[in-house]
Amino acid sequence: MTGTPRMVRPPAGGRTDRAQIRQAVDQDRRAELFRQIVVPHLADGLGLAHWLVGNANDAEDVVQDACMRALKALDGYHGGSARAWLLTIVRNAAFSWLARQRSSALVMVGDLADIDDVARDAPAGGADPQPSVEADLIRQAERKTVAKAISDLSLPMREVVVLRDVNGFSYKDIAEMLNLPIGTVMSRLSRGRQQLAVLIRRAEA
Repeated sequence: MTGTPRMVRPPAGGRTDRAQIRQAVDQDRRAELFRQIVVPHLADGLGLAHWLVGNANDAEDVVQDACMRALKALDGYHGGSARAWLLTIVRNAAFSWLARQRSSALVMVGDLADIDDVARDAPAGGADPQPSVEADLIRQAERKTVAKAISDLSLPMREVVVLRDVNGFSYKDIAEMLNLPIGTVMSRLSRGRQQLAVLIRRAEA
């Protein structure tokens, strides 16, 4: 019968096509988020990974793992410091790498109990304590000497020193990244700086 509208069937695989389009759009969106949130801070992530695992090649492996984790976790990023968010992922990836490659490295040097005990007496605020003799010594020492001394610190102190004195994070940011009380962060930083000063004096003697 002429003039009767003919039912047009969707092409086979139409649903699949729509799913593929949605998937492509989602991938483009995530790629753009990755470029905005992660890429600007990759150099800092590589630096932190290097400090934690000890050499550049292993640090690259850690950051590659961290990038995959960050890509999967993008939907869980709800604003705030993208740099702190990424470095938290890098830190976790570094600890996972250490656990796989050399679990003995996770046996911390020194007694953390006495370090954390100091936290009970540390101020609750986030301000730096008054400049100390140790801080002045560290500032005046050669960069290579300081870098070697930092690498010789026990891991809990090293990561706090690096996050604060190398990356410039606030005590609050570090406490959130490491899931520690601010007082503990401050006490580890203070003890780490004291050990750094000792190591620098030895190197310069």
